Amino acid sequence: QVQLVESGGGLVQAGGSLRLSCAASGRTFSTDPMGWFRQAPGKEREFVAVMSWSGLWTYYEDSVKGRFTISRDNVKNTVYLQMNSLKPEDTAVYYCAGGGAYSSSRYNPVYWGQGTQVTVSS
Repeated sequence: QVQLVESGGGLVQAGGSLRLSCAASGRTFSTDPMGWFRQAPGKEREFVAVMSWSGLWTYYEDSVKGRFTISRDNVKNTVYLQMNSLKPEDTAVYYCAGGGAYSSSRYNPVYWGQGTQVTVSS
């Protein structure tokens, strides 16, 4: 059974930082893309970032470019999302995703985590 388990969410003030982690189990993702999505209250889930299996390619949603950084450790089967300069509009449930296909403008994963809440206060 494949599982993606996120951690690291919480409450932070605007301008602060959080680091999300996503540990995968049940299969290796060392040859698959992994990424992050988020869903704010009353909105559809949206793409945040994706990284190729090698780490050579990364793509970000425009509003997080320069503030968020995706990284991965294939030995640990884990993907991370470092979020800096957080804004209230970053408040959402953040979902880890793995496998599937991606391009420079979209990511269609196969596997999903259950999400972790990030709340940014003003």
